[in-house]
Amino acid sequence: MSATAPIRHARIARKIRGSAASDGAGVKLTRVIGAAELPDLDPFLLLDEFGTDRAEDYIAGFPDHPHRGFETVTYMLDGRMRHRDNHGNEGLLVPGSVQWMTAGRGLVHSEMPEQQAGRMRGFQLWVNLPAKDKMAEPRYQEFGPERIPVVAPAAGVEVKVIAGRVGEVSGPIAQPATDPVYLDVALAPGAGWRHRLPEGHNAFVYAFEGALTIGEGEDARVLEARELAVLGGGEALALQAGDAGARLILVAGRPLREPVVRHGPFVMNTRQEIMQAFVDFQEGRF
Repeated sequence: MSATAPIRHARIARKIRGSAASDGAGVKLTRVIGAAELPDLDPFLLLDEFGTDRAEDYIAGFPDHPHRGFETVTYMLDGRMRHRDNHGNEGLLVPGSVQWMTAGRGLVHSEMPEQQAGRMRGFQLWVNLPAKDKMAEPRYQEFGPERIPVVAPAAGVEVKVIAGRVGEVSGPIAQPATDPVYLDVALAPGAGWRHRLPEGHNAFVYAFEGALTIGEGEDARVLEARELAVLGGGEALALQAGDAGARLILVAGRPLREPVVRHGPFVMNTRQEIMQAFVDFQEGRF
């Protein structure tokens, strides 16, 4: 974009409200990306929100299950979740922590609540990998809340920078393939913020508390709590909180523009690769 080009403001291209779903051993959640209304948003394959005070909604957790060919991103707002895999990795996700797991060629893991009562709340995002990285060795980028920078770029605005940049501050997550942005944004009542999105990225905003307006002038539209906005039209994002304030995640990534063939916990480029994933899993090669 040249210095003299007019600033193009992002707008809400589509709004989606998630649908009730369950996963693992019956954990109740809201599926926002990955259901019929929005099957994917390249490179994002799934977005689940989980949030409940009822232990019976989450206590059974996510027992051992496999993954191949993509990344899972777990961001905890409330509660504690214990992670283990068949490569000997183990960690505890506490409130405010993030785990960016690159499944690569394959692993078998479990995610089990480490609490018997209280609130469990957070998000799981699936991010696709390019064909060249699908069979890479698994790896983790896991950070506690003390490792995630918090910035105040405007009055009444607080941003936790998980991935991407806000001003001169960068988040701890690095993934060159999709160059992701993942921000947790809290807006005080009436507060506004403008942020530049990476050019060419697909981006969305999911409001999980309060309501806000996205866009400028005639393109401005309201996003209510529990709604996802697919963004389009430009790189300059304008957010304005309503009277009760708002909290949201802003997520963006470089699209891969590759064939996607998915079956359950496997995401590859061809049907043959999916069939091979089942064989490898059944024969214990993950």
